[in-house]
Amino acid sequence: MKTSLRSILAAALFAGAAPLAHAADVTLRFHQFLPPQATIPAKAITPWAQKVEKESGGRIKVQLFPSMQLGGKPPELYDQAKNGVADIVWTVLGYTPGRFPKTEVFELPFSSGLAEPASRAFQEFVEKHAMDEFKDVKVIAVHVHGPGLIHSKDPITRLEDMKGMKVRGGSSVINIMLEQLGATPVGMPVPAVGEALSKGVISATTIPWEVTPALKVQQIVKNHTGFAGDQGLYTQTFVVAMNKGAYDKLPADLKKVIDANSGIETAALFGRAMDEGDKVGLSLAQKAGNKIHMLDAAETQTWRRTASGVRAVWYKEVGSKGIDGPKLAEEAEALIAKYSKKK
Repeated sequence: MKTSLRSILAAALFAGAAPLAHAADVTLRFHQFLPPQATIPAKAITPWAQKVEKESGGRIKVQLFPSMQLGGKPPELYDQAKNGVADIVWTVLGYTPGRFPKTEVFELPFSSGLAEPASRAFQEFVEKHAMDEFKDVKVIAVHVHGPGLIHSKDPITRLEDMKGMKVRGGSSVINIMLEQLGATPVGMPVPAVGEALSKGVISATTIPWEVTPALKVQQIVKNHTGFAGDQGLYTQTFVVAMNKGAYDKLPADLKKVIDANSGIETAALFGRAMDEGDKVGLSLAQKAGNKIHMLDAAETQTWRRTASGVRAVWYKEVGSKGIDGPKLAEEAEALIAKYSKKK
């Protein structure tokens, strides 16, 4: 009886202590601007967080804060990582124009296609040429989205249809491109797109297929314009950035966990999520009976020629900062080609 009682008491004490034994040593707050069901939060951020937690043996807990729940606006996310308002953020580099000039080379028109190979290329590019632009944070990964297209209320089947149309642009380079194409660019972060389309603030938007379901764009507009060939009209660049202090405080073994979940394979994870999300977004638009206007090679070439002036504008802009734009463009194109061949 005494032995049984001791066993029961010991088991009860152990059970009570067990949660404490498995409590996380570190909690990292991960902040971003999309709802949790959107592609990147659901298919990239959550799996990344779960992998980090598992590989740390539960010593790291990643606490997810979607939809700007920690406050602020999307353009403030990078500084939130820099200043420690959040421990990790995912954000669009183009939301802070001029801050990451070297990375803008990946936003030049008709530069890239599928997101996974282009994200691998972008990661290698940044590691080689642009880490100085990220000196205030620990870079987990950078990536891009898939082929950029236009979603509009009225059909866009030729370049002339863009004249005077108010179109959302997500970065300064994309806004320059829209001007070259004859449109009136309206800059805004992606969470504002659905309401802006509904209220008529804009008539069209530049976003990839993957984010359309989260914003219900396929319900608001009924026309989508894509382009012949492997490259999209545009792309945008993203970063997963960690506060340097939060990283530096980690013991060496937990730093290794973060490091193992940083770099080119993490960039590829986010790129793959984008590519899979594009398939879902396109499928939903098709099921809704929307018009998918795929421009033929001749019309696409007209858009290419018209948008080509963006390069000259960008070269001049970054050249004033002492940056060799043509050289970076050549390097970016070579890297995209390198990883696209492997795909």
